[in-house]
Amino acid sequence: MDDSRRIVITGIGLTAPNGNSLAEFRNALLEKKSGIKHHEIRYMGKQAAGMCDFDESKYHSKKLRRRGTRAGSISIYCANEAIRDAGLDWESVDKKMVGVFLGITEHGNVETEEEIYQMHQNNLDWKLWSPHHNPRTVSNNAAGEVTVNLGITGPHYTLGSACAGGNVGIIQGVQQLLLGEVDMALTGGISESAQTFGIFAAFAAQGALAHHEDATQASRPMDKNRNGIVISEGGAIYVLERLSDAKKRNAKIYAEIAGYAINSDASDYVNPNSERQVECMHKAIKRAGITPRDIDIVNMHATGTGAGDISESRAVRDAFVTSDRTYVNFSKGHIGHCMGAAGALELAGNIPSLVDGVVHPGMNVTELDPDCVIPNLVTESGVKLPRVEYILNNSFGMLGINSAVIVKRYL
Repeated sequence: MDDSRRIVITGIGLTAPNGNSLAEFRNALLEKKSGIKHHEIRYMGKQAAGMCDFDESKYHSKKLRRRGTRAGSISIYCANEAIRDAGLDWESVDKKMVGVFLGITEHGNVETEEEIYQMHQNNLDWKLWSPHHNPRTVSNNAAGEVTVNLGITGPHYTLGSACAGGNVGIIQGVQQLLLGEVDMALTGGISESAQTFGIFAAFAAQGALAHHEDATQASRPMDKNRNGIVISEGGAIYVLERLSDAKKRNAKIYAEIAGYAINSDASDYVNPNSERQVECMHKAIKRAGITPRDIDIVNMHATGTGAGDISESRAVRDAFVTSDRTYVNFSKGHIGHCMGAAGALELAGNIPSLVDGVVHPGMNVTELDPDCVIPNLVTESGVKLPRVEYILNNSFGMLGINSAVIVKRYL
């Protein structure tokens, strides 16, 4: 294939509840180090959640942070870390040919909730409403804050794609590069969910909010005794380039994007459809020009809900029924559900496997749900493979949006 039609990852910047760089995050996954703690949530008291602990001022002025959002702050940190990791001479980069495409679940909720709270503490005085409210809540906010911070004048937008957001952002970046609309893409997903009250209340109302006296045990995907989702925040942004351009600057290459797919269940607001999930995985595999047996690792979405885990387990078994060599893992036991950031973060955590050959384990499976039995499911400790060539990353969201991204070892 022409190198100008091959898209590669040359930089990764991230923040997760258990790490602020790829190296920290990867080590935490291998060591089964949880990033989940109990936090006081307004009106709801102590709740298990995954909060990130990165330096907001590292790349962001205090003035602009006050004007912006938590989601924007996460995005700015991750984008700058990705650019630094990619070894770019940023001053010489043509900023009008750089695009920013970020998958999201929400943004601006943190600040909006605070404004409403302050009004109710002060006789509903509307003058307490922030003049910054509009730019905080417009749908392009998180990506737009990155362009302001980095002087990027190419296209930017967010992709409202629920918890498939991280994968969808990556896919959009690939497509824009292939169309020639940009020469470099900052892509991935972000989420500020854990900083808000509303999402905790909503999942609690659904009976899907996880709880455990030991916060590190609260997120239990695939376990018979799981009781819901642990809400977390985070972000992961990738520098994507055409291989031809990456070669010209002798860039470090993490992986090549081999295949991808997005589809819809069209069946329910929240309950997943395993048939559509199988179709999504198979479509991505077909686009990559390979077979299920070529996939070495599948990272499951695995939220920790009964319906979600069981449906996806069925889908993975069906999609890989012809393969006895594919290993399966998941990441939310370590970090909870990072919503719009989940897909991009969890893919990042597996990418080092292309070098070290180790499949990181899932976490908190003490009694595997019989409905979630999958061949080669990794839950106890990491598994060393002779070689890892292909990784498939699943990410699914409410209203039935499914996504799969396949990366391969760069040769």
